[in-house]
Amino acid sequence: MKKILSAVLAAVMAFSLAACGGSTSTAASGSTAGSTAASASGEATGAGIPKDQIKVGVVHLSDPAEGTGYSYTHEQGIQGMMTNLGLAEDQLVEKINVSDTDAAAVENAISELVEEGCNIIFATSWGYMDTCEAMAEEYPEVIFSHGTGYKSNGTNFNNYFGRIYQARYLSGIAAGLKTESNKIGYVAAMGKENGEVTSGINAFAMGVASVNPDAEVYVKVTNSWFDPEGERQAAEALIAAGCDVIGQHCDTAGPQLAAEEHGVWGVGYNSDMSKDAPAATLTSVMWDWSVYYTQAVQNVIDGTWVAGEKIDNYFGDMADGLVTLAPLNTELAAEGTAEKIEEVQAQIVSGEWDVFDGQTEILDNEGNTHTLEGADYGSCNWYVENVQEQA
Repeated sequence: MKKILSAVLAAVMAFSLAACGGSTSTAASGSTAGSTAASASGEATGAGIPKDQIKVGVVHLSDPAEGTGYSYTHEQGIQGMMTNLGLAEDQLVEKINVSDTDAAAVENAISELVEEGCNIIFATSWGYMDTCEAMAEEYPEVIFSHGTGYKSNGTNFNNYFGRIYQARYLSGIAAGLKTESNKIGYVAAMGKENGEVTSGINAFAMGVASVNPDAEVYVKVTNSWFDPEGERQAAEALIAAGCDVIGQHCDTAGPQLAAEEHGVWGVGYNSDMSKDAPAATLTSVMWDWSVYYTQAVQNVIDGTWVAGEKIDNYFGDMADGLVTLAPLNTELAAEGTAEKIEEVQAQIVSGEWDVFDGQTEILDNEGNTHTLEGADYGSCNWYVENVQEQA
């Protein structure tokens, strides 16, 4: 049945696929070398899809209506794209609460989006990656764009992410200046083997060390991208161990709520979590996913896919607006925090300096040295010297 549907859709949609993330006119300054090469070579083929006929599908890990965290932030980006491009409500189909540990559930959700006529499908969670890869082969007429991860197939399946470590470094400055115990906690969704999480922890800890070399960052792993109860419990364990600032790479505001309840401070993630824990949250590391979603869907409409070339993988940054930092709570933050963050942020945005430049040697907590270019975050399986794992 799926093969028949694929053939029918291919006959109906006689168009050339459009590039997901990176036409030459809107290429992000943080794009990878591979993306730049793909955009620069060859010419656009086909006429794309008329704007009033495009249909966008999205797979969410949780319910964006919860109003905070990862899925909420992606939904804000999708809605921003819809507004930017003037798409109608019936041109968007979304699947929510799709577990990324249940391959059958992911496949069912994506199959339904294909059956409903979606031309491009955004799969927002790391755990959707392998299923996207398989279904992109099964449905070559549909574009599959996967959030985070590292896989692409060179035709109709790419990944998108960004230099979130830039904002994490800046938030580490706020944490390092604020701590009084010199023990800073960090709730992590995944362990050291996951480069996305680990590189972010390292950037945060490096930001801490830049202003407070005596402070250490203690990491507690939940082994889940979305675990409201586990995330809060991890934060409480870190607080009990003496941590007085709580950072996070996990989906909910649970760590910030725990920080507020126990009278300590925190750094949120994904959305501005000061709305959830105003008495605790110093700032939040955030995404503006509308930057990518608008670019990707516009390219589908325009037909700017480069046939036969590597599909563009998108890796945005602070300069193009994908990566941001929430306004600093100046009533909570230590004196001088705003000025220091502004100083370093200006260097990052201008390109004068970056956290991971591929050249500067970084010492890990086992005495080894490394270099890391931000786009190669997936290879980061070590912690910097001021990071400790908390059992």
